Amino acid sequence: MTTWRPPSIIRVKVIGLAWHGRRLLAAEVETDAGVVKGVRPLGGSVDYGETREQALHREFMEELGTAIAIRGPWQVFENIFEHEGALGHEIIFAAEIELADQMLYQRDEIAFAEDDGTACKAKWIDLEDLKASGLALYPSGLAASLQTSGTFHVKMET
Repeated sequence: MTTWRPPSIIRVKVIGLAWHGRRLLAAEVETDAGVVKGVRPLGGSVDYGETREQALHREFMEELGTAIAIRGPWQVFENIFEHEGALGHEIIFAAEIELADQMLYQRDEIAFAEDDGTACKAKWIDLEDLKASGLALYPSGLAASLQTSGTFHVKMET
C-alpha cells in the first residue's frame, strides 16, 4: 500500500462532477489504516502548460478510459487540509460533466488506477446518504456549494 502525503506546494487540480440522478461519482478517500473517511469526485492535477479543460479531459481518459463533455460552469475551491498530520494546499476547479461511455452509469462500482498504480474504486454516491453516514465529501466546501446551488436536487436520471 502506498502511503500518500500532500506535497509542500500549492497544487492546481480539477474535478469532474458526474451525476446519475441524485448520485455523484466519487472515489473513496482512506486513512493510512485503510479506513474510508470520505469521498472525492474524480480528477487530478493540472500539468504545466495545460488548461483546466484539457486536464479534466485527460484525467477522465486516464482513469476511466472515457471522454467527457463539460456541462456546467466552473466553481473554484481553495482547499487547505490535513491528511495524516501533513498539511496540504490545493486550488481546485470543479465542473459538471457528462461521461461519454454511457455504460459507466450502469455500474455500481468502477475500478481504476491512479498514476502511481494505486488501485481505487469509484461509486455513485447519494449525497443525503453520505451526509447521514458521517463521511466527508472532499474538497471542503463542495457539499455546501452543491446544497446552495441545488445541483444535486435537480439532475434527472440518465
